[in-house]
Amino acid sequence: MTDLDATTLRAAYDNQLRPDLPDPVPDGVVVESDGPLFRVLGLDQRGMVTYRDLGGLAGADLDELIARQVAVFRERGEPVEWKLHGHDQPADLPQRLRAAGFVPEEQETVVVGPVAPLASALPVVPEGVRLREVTGRADLDRIAALKTQVWGRDLSGLADALDREITADPQSITVVVAEAGETMVSAGWVRYPTDSTFATLWGGSTLPQWRRKGIYRALVSYRARLAGPRGRTLVQVDASDESRPVLERLGLVPVTTTTPYVYTP
Repeated sequence: MTDLDATTLRAAYDNQLRPDLPDPVPDGVVVESDGPLFRVLGLDQRGMVTYRDLGGLAGADLDELIARQVAVFRERGEPVEWKLHGHDQPADLPQRLRAAGFVPEEQETVVVGPVAPLASALPVVPEGVRLREVTGRADLDRIAALKTQVWGRDLSGLADALDREITADPQSITVVVAEAGETMVSAGWVRYPTDSTFATLWGGSTLPQWRRKGIYRALVSYRARLAGPRGRTLVQVDASDESRPVLERLGLVPVTTTTPYVYTP
């Protein structure tokens, strides 16, 4: 696909990447269906509610569906994230989630674009910085520590999640780090969803003192070059306000937004 029309790209995103279930399902992870949505249990430090669409549910029926998710995770004593997209229907879904006790976190922008221009971009990193693919637990623990430092909250569970994902299918994900000497300064990973033309980019967290040096852009280009030989023609990122301008300059197009709505028992 070469059409960069946002509506066309959003349709491809909806059809190919949603409901965004783990495939294969890592050991210890459970996926349950409830009407039009799915609950993912045990993947990370909180559960996930995901779907392609809500099948036209509205009003009291929708409130009942939301209440069932609250009941499940209240019983488990576990937080849960409802990943809300800006074009989800009905339009009053955010208000209904808030009424049920869900709290919105920071909104991100879903950007989509062709792999080829990203893969051909020449990565420029500071002298002394190298990019390296990793799979070992020690490196995954270092990534979790980096993310915890960057975001200011405990993300130690990320190491377990990535470890189980790599173990379930090493070909479904590639984790890449940027290092300056012995210091990990940035990290990200790329997933290759089954039966899709997409590669999806995640992570991309960089230590504050190492930002604006081309490291994030180099990580994007590196991962795009991994996607091309796997037959992926499109790349997708949930972009923060900081990374979105970089990705748009690289040719990615905003197609919708995504906001985590989190219920904590």
